[in-house]
Amino acid sequence: MSKLGLIDAYLQTDTGRLRDHNEDFVDCREPTSVEDESKNGWLYIVADGVGGADAGEVASQYASEQVIEHYLAHNDESNWGRRLLNAMQEANTDLRQFVANRNDNSRMATTMVAAVIDDEHVFIGNVGDSRGYHWCRDGLIQITRDQSLVAKLLEEGAITEEEALKHPRKNVILYSLGSERLPKIDLFELSWQPGDILVLCSDGLTKHVSDEEMSAIIGRETPQAAANELIQLANQRGGEDNISVVLIRYAAQAAGRVISQAATTTTSGTGRLLLWLYTIVLSLVQSFLILLVWLLLRV
Repeated sequence: MSKLGLIDAYLQTDTGRLRDHNEDFVDCREPTSVEDESKNGWLYIVADGVGGADAGEVASQYASEQVIEHYLAHNDESNWGRRLLNAMQEANTDLRQFVANRNDNSRMATTMVAAVIDDEHVFIGNVGDSRGYHWCRDGLIQITRDQSLVAKLLEEGAITEEEALKHPRKNVILYSLGSERLPKIDLFELSWQPGDILVLCSDGLTKHVSDEEMSAIIGRETPQAAANELIQLANQRGGEDNISVVLIRYAAQAAGRVISQAATTTTSGTGRLLLWLYTIVLSLVQSFLILLVWLLLRV
């Protein structure tokens, strides 16, 4: 079933309070027709550039644009999850070549979390520590796993969750696009249904806002209002990094509501005409009865 008119997405990125430039980049590729949708679905990306003065912002934008380009170029691939992974790996090669061509010994890489929507299925590709979540009736569920040193130490039981929050190397990521020939890119698949929301975000949000807080805000607001509130909250708590949020909501029966509203409008117009005619007839009858009573009283 086509999702045109049912997908409500909002993308937002913010520099934060401490950085002087934004190395995050958000992008999307949404279908323009049912045929386009059947070939390519919906693609959303959050990338967090690594490199500081060495142009992390260039890396995040360049890699995102290359992922979209490669993804669209391989629409003969029936497995859209594999198609997304291949596009991310090809973007990694492109970024490495881009850096090599600069010939200035610059370091340029980026994390990335990308989601492809294929009807009732969602594929999420992830490299680094940006995250993908699924909000549903059960609450907010983290789908991706952080590819960071602290996450690995936590998984191995070497540190506790309390120690992880203040670990001196919590910003060290293990994999990224542009940093190695074949980075480890995780792929996740999930099903979603009307009312569900996908969340893609950079670590500039998750280091300041808990999953519970995210869930509450996302559950009560529109995607645009929720994204703005989440960014504002992260900034209020320090805004130590760039902050990016993409919220994608699968609306319930949007097309049906439009048709219903159109039908209601037509019915209402006919109803108003009948009501107007009824009012005129009733007024005439009432006038006639008043005249009749007056004549009887005269007699």
